[in-house]
Amino acid sequence: MFALSVRWGWRHDNPAKGVERFPEQKRYRWLSDVELTRLIGALNEHPNQNAANAIRLQLLTGARIGEVLTARWDDFDLFRGVWIKPSHHTKQKRTEHLPLSGAAITLLQSIKETANIEQPFVFPGKTPNQPLKELKRFWHSITTNAELSDYRIHDNRHTHASHLVSSGLSLPVVGRLLGHTNPLTTQRYAHLADDPLRDAAEVMAKKMS
Repeated sequence: MFALSVRWGWRHDNPAKGVERFPEQKRYRWLSDVELTRLIGALNEHPNQNAANAIRLQLLTGARIGEVLTARWDDFDLFRGVWIKPSHHTKQKRTEHLPLSGAAITLLQSIKETANIEQPFVFPGKTPNQPLKELKRFWHSITTNAELSDYRIHDNRHTHASHLVSSGLSLPVVGRLLGHTNPLTTQRYAHLADDPLRDAAEVMAKKMS
């Protein structure tokens, strides 16, 4: 803030210069298979299926929740199975082409069947021509019913990535799906890449025993 005020000519000095920033701890929270099953069950039982579908799409794609909520029908090519994220909606400020799974396509098709054709947003809010914006109360209800502690909406992105890596997908592939431009961002999941290799190593061990 002070640096910006100097740039704008409001101040001649920056009194915060040299002050060290408070260290931030990276979060590594994602759901186990059991927890994920409970989350899906809570989504299925909740009366607000518009918000529940937004979370389902986030889990299926690993997208940021802001990208999900601002998604328009024009952004999707369901025939080719691609989500074309416009640059002004992505964190990296660049257009991204995300391949969609069969489950994600089926979800979007089912939503579209009952959607208002005049509504541009996939997840419309209460205000006409505006997307769904507030999920705090909904998410609190979901995590309470699913008995999940210390789990944020953004952590769904970590859950998506961790399960892909644990299934044997490479870090570069997962990074591309998540829209990471810096490979170091995907490195937080590196230890999970050992899981399928360890399982493979156990094959011979079981034969030997």
